[in-house]
Amino acid sequence: MSANIETVNFGCRLNIVEGEAMRRAAEAAGHENLVIVNTCAVTGEAVRQARQAIRRLAREKPDAKIIVTGCAAQTQPELFADMPQVTRLIGNSAKTAPGTWADLFATERVQVNDIMGAREMAPHYLDGLEGHTRGFLQVQNGCDHRCTFCIIPMGRGPSRSSAMGDIVGEARKLLEHGVAEIVLTGVDLTSWGQDLPGTPRLGQLVQQMLVQLPQLHRLRLSSLDCIEVDDALFEAIAHEPRLMPHLHLSLQSGDDMILKRMKRRHSRADSVELCARIRKMRPDIVLGADLIAGFPTETEAMFANTLALVEDCGLTHLHVFPYSSRPGTPAAKMPQVPGDVARERARVLREAGQAALHRHMQSQIGRTLRLLMERGGMGRSADFTKVRTDAGAPGAFADVRVQGIDGDVLVGVAA
Repeated sequence: MSANIETVNFGCRLNIVEGEAMRRAAEAAGHENLVIVNTCAVTGEAVRQARQAIRRLAREKPDAKIIVTGCAAQTQPELFADMPQVTRLIGNSAKTAPGTWADLFATERVQVNDIMGAREMAPHYLDGLEGHTRGFLQVQNGCDHRCTFCIIPMGRGPSRSSAMGDIVGEARKLLEHGVAEIVLTGVDLTSWGQDLPGTPRLGQLVQQMLVQLPQLHRLRLSSLDCIEVDDALFEAIAHEPRLMPHLHLSLQSGDDMILKRMKRRHSRADSVELCARIRKMRPDIVLGADLIAGFPTETEAMFANTLALVEDCGLTHLHVFPYSSRPGTPAAKMPQVPGDVARERARVLREAGQAALHRHMQSQIGRTLRLLMERGGMGRSADFTKVRTDAGAPGAFADVRVQGIDGDVLVGVAA
């Protein structure tokens, strides 16, 4: 990373990809002494942390120019424009365009346009990410759904996809640069292709990548909407060993009334049936999920249905969020659950997730796992479990026999 351009990313994996694209564009434009803050709008806490980071960076690097962008900058530009520490404010639609960085100081201080008119993908293809041993490949952006709790469509705009041929070509470049594992990312990944000619589905993309890229060792998928998993993707899950046995599902709740009030398109039964179907196809699969605790109107009985989903779906890796009211969303107008109640329910959910993860790790003791090594003596197994070992260098594969558990990490030695 350039000593003079720093990127501070908040939120999703897509922000990591876009953050690197911005850093390279700023570097190519000849800029120096910049800090790019790539914000997230998913929760009020994420917005607060971004503003706190901006103030801290201004104190620590008084001579640096602070450029703020990302979803929170797009949805609440006035909040950041009022901060004297901010040198430039850039909206999501323009943030990775080379021209934005070439003309950075030749335009007005605030450059935030209406993103709802965006119709083209404008992908951010990279030959790798500094500090990462896997390649992240953005194939989709935006979202056409309107979940009542979510502000992200206002920050990302409508769903739009990259063409399959472009994706395969960029994946090939990643492989040529030594990447052994590729992660497909997007805001609403399972909607990929619905805006393209012929409306291909994500499963077709996965199958084509594995056919056309025999040198690809591992393919992973970021978060999936459980109601949009198509037949070709089910087939790939069942029969493609290079599609990793780890899926992360956007479930959000395990109660049917709350799911309706969230304006989700699936029921509790859909979640349970999907997980059972996938596990029958791929017994070694490990499933994760996003879950929200304390959504408006959630009673203790409704929360109990979500808590039971951990066992009923056999979830292992949980991302748990106490509900965060986002201005401008329908859920913000619903009767709110007290914050301390939401936080306590989130704690209980996280405890259930930790117990499920520990049971999974216990089942791995004595097994030999193939890891893709990362930095710091860590590696990831095929099901994304973290393993500490000194068996290999970053970016290499290593076969490791699991000997024990240390917190939420397995410990192993070279097999």
